[in-house]
Amino acid sequence: MKILVRNLNRVTTESDLKKLFEAYGKIQYCKLIMDPETKESKGFAFVEMPKVGEAKAAIKNLNDTRIDDYLVRVKKAPINKKTPKSDEKNDKAE
Repeated sequence: MKILVRNLNRVTTESDLKKLFEAYGKIQYCKLIMDPETKESKGFAFVEMPKVGEAKAAIKNLNDTRIDDYLVRVKKAPINKKTPKSDEKNDKAE
């Protein structure tokens, strides 16, 4: 399940996020979104956890908590219809 983490302090790192989410299960990936010009965090990230139950536990327990003095919002990421599914990417590559 892909998770959106919003309202992050600009000093929060991907490593910090991984540690928080690993307390709830396996992390498939963690991506802190950076501004290409300033190279600073934009204040949000995506975390993907392969097991839905673990992802739901992380969302429930981390939403509305303070991380680096910021009250963060954690929820299931909306589905981006423009991004092809992994199966579609493989089909197009062949």
